[in-house]
Amino acid sequence: MAGILYLVGTPIGNLGDISERAIETLKNADFIAAEDTRVTLKLLNHFNIKKPMISYFEHNKFKRGEEIAERIESGETCALVTDAGMPAISDPGEDLVALCASRGIPIAVVPGPCAAVSALALSGLPTGRFAFEGFLDANKKSRRDRLKAVCKDTRTLIFYEAPHKLRATLKDMLDILGDRRISIVREMTKIHEEVIRTTLSGAIEHFSINEPRGEFVLVVEGADENAANNDAESGTDLSGEELVKMYMDMGMTRPEAVKRAAKETGISRSELYKKTLDV
Repeated sequence: MAGILYLVGTPIGNLGDISERAIETLKNADFIAAEDTRVTLKLLNHFNIKKPMISYFEHNKFKRGEEIAERIESGETCALVTDAGMPAISDPGEDLVALCASRGIPIAVVPGPCAAVSALALSGLPTGRFAFEGFLDANKKSRRDRLKAVCKDTRTLIFYEAPHKLRATLKDMLDILGDRRISIVREMTKIHEEVIRTTLSGAIEHFSINEPRGEFVLVVEGADENAANNDAESGTDLSGEELVKMYMDMGMTRPEAVKRAAKETGISRSELYKKTLDV
């Protein structure tokens, strides 16, 4: 009889945030799949949990994913954890979930802290509609292309960022998104938790004299709805192919993206469809 995969949320800083159910699930699992076994070992030791662990991270996820799935199919119970927060959210655990789902393996979630949602709640920006973008690419062109793709999105935008990339990312955001409000959150749930509510230009000024330290969550104000509508009505300086890619990145299907881009550019749908088959 097949076992089960548990997705177990772990604290993003303060160990007191772990739930009783998460502790029980870790204690009862046959084995634990961890992003970094050294990090998870500290958590397990704190709660006196003794369980065998297996590493599962970006560079071994395909080979190790098969091994984990086979063990669950043989009847074992696996608890999947990431270093902090919810596994499978901006995390290679999403591939393990997809693999197990494709093989009919039961999957259950043990909810826990999530840095993106916690930062959104702290931000002071609109929370009714938001888009989680995770980490932007380290490559400047790819990063700027992604920002161009979301520049007209009216939802609040949430990004993760590392300290060594923060200044470059803030500059690109100001260049492409304009001087919007931003909340910069770091060290959540820890002693030195900090929330900086400012603008993109203000953030650039702040970090020109303060060295970025720790992992950051950037919560950025969405595009002004009226301005976005006006831009759509008055046209755009993006090519038809760029518009199709942008709209597909925002979640539209290819036909929907082609239809909208054709309307904005005057290019025929069939021509745009052929030009964007590799998108």
